[in-house]
Amino acid sequence: MRTLASTCAVTAAAAASLLFAAPAALADAPGDNGTVKIHDATTGEELMKNEPHVCTFYLDAFKFDSTQKAEWRIVAWKPTGDNKTEVASGAITLDDEGHGRTEDLNLADGHYKLFWNFEGENGAAKHKVFWTDCEDSTESPEPSGSATPSDSPKPGESVEPTASGSNAPAPNGGDGGSDLAETGATVGITSAAGLALVGAGAYLVMRRRSAAGQH
Repeated sequence: MRTLASTCAVTAAAAASLLFAAPAALADAPGDNGTVKIHDATTGEELMKNEPHVCTFYLDAFKFDSTQKAEWRIVAWKPTGDNKTEVASGAITLDDEGHGRTEDLNLADGHYKLFWNFEGENGAAKHKVFWTDCEDSTESPEPSGSATPSDSPKPGESVEPTASGSNAPAPNGGDGGSDLAETGATVGITSAAGLALVGAGAYLVMRRRSAAGQH
């Protein structure tokens, strides 16, 4: 009885160890342990991060099997495409550490999905959804304002006199300076004539007084 009980216990322990070991072995199945990232062209390939908004970009694979071969394709995704139209594809052989990167890629601005299939895969393809947007990075800034033309005359260019002061046109359309000069001359003549008449009158009065004194 003891021998039978001991045998059953050992069998149960072995079965339990196999049961718990199975998921771990499945999770570490060759080919499915890697990951792929979308990288901006300026991002170092050693950084294991995904960038879903890029302009020029590349695909960066990590932790796959040594010298594993992979094939990839990019599909135009809604709203850019119909989720079926392939816009780019290629193949790559990873290095001894299961790492590798594609050449730099360029796509029209839009929404896309990457499908990454690899040699010996046991599950679904690796995939990433991302956007390309190069419009902001290529747009040249508009000038802040237009240059104001200089008021200085160019060489050989005549300059028209500016109306100002006494040379400004008179309200009635005539030459204001000439009218003032004529007015001044008239006032001067009138004043001189008046002084002459006053002097002549004084002279006559004095003559009359002198004649009266003699009589």
